[in-house]
Amino acid sequence: MAVKWTGGHFSPVLCLNASQEGLVASGAEGGDLMVWGEDGTPLGHTRFQGADDVTSVLFAPSCPTKLYASHGETISILDVRSLKGSLDDFHANEEEINCVSLNETENLLASADDSGTIKILDLENKKVSRSLKRHSNICSSVAFRPQRPQSLVSCGLDMQVMLWNLQKARPLWITNLQEDETEEMEDPQSPGQLLNPALAHSVSVASCGNIFSCGAEDESYLLLTGGNDGKIMLWDVSSEVEKKQKSPIKHTHKKKTKRAAYTKQGGNTHASAAGEDEDGKILPKLSIEHGEKVNWLLSTKIKGYQNILVADQTNCISVYPLKEF
Repeated sequence: MAVKWTGGHFSPVLCLNASQEGLVASGAEGGDLMVWGEDGTPLGHTRFQGADDVTSVLFAPSCPTKLYASHGETISILDVRSLKGSLDDFHANEEEINCVSLNETENLLASADDSGTIKILDLENKKVSRSLKRHSNICSSVAFRPQRPQSLVSCGLDMQVMLWNLQKARPLWITNLQEDETEEMEDPQSPGQLLNPALAHSVSVASCGNIFSCGAEDESYLLLTGGNDGKIMLWDVSSEVEKKQKSPIKHTHKKKTKRAAYTKQGGNTHASAAGEDEDGKILPKLSIEHGEKVNWLLSTKIKGYQNILVADQTNCISVYPLKEF
């Protein structure tokens, strides 16, 4: 059973993030932003003017009290110790921002918006340094690659996943999820196996910087997914990663890639053995019947134990403990 964090929001929660100190930030419809203690106690609240939805929140790793929040076309920087006003505001995007990502050196912030554009904000000089335009529809998510502060991955509702290097104005490669093929432009590395259906709503990069997934929150090679069907699943994709690392990669202009199909398991929360079925399909290690459409998933440690935090169509945050992992 999930623990419910209540008493904070009055509208559906849209996004979550956790600091290295155990604080959790949540953004909701109507401009609502909350900061929580690791026990679910509300510590601070603010509501941005204009009542635009808070679509993404992000703690700065080097300064756990600094929080980035996107609402409408604006990115605000806040001090969680005093949420009465923002430290700075940036109006870099022309349409609603869906996701923000901070690079490892914390000098660049990427913001993806409804026009399909990714703006790169130079935080030291407080100006836009790059505007990346290649998605033909909403750019739903963007993530900098760890250990590569000039490289990022994006995905969108145009069914495309792109790898960018900020020294160039065009992507290094593009994967079209609908056509199930990859166009390698300049990077010799192929993206590997596609692990999600065509519409890409979220992208996450593993700590090594070389493995990424769409629609997921990455935890080493454990893949955490949630969807409109109200299910939350934990997958062990380490075997697939090992296969890709051991097998030689053929470099072609266009490369066919294989999409894995998942077996959905019904019933209450339960764990099952990791592995593949007789058809070679990956089976989930854990399946949770959450019951509500999932807006955001966050895997974080609370009081020394790994937990899944879930934002859904309600005004509560659900917490599922994963002590066995």
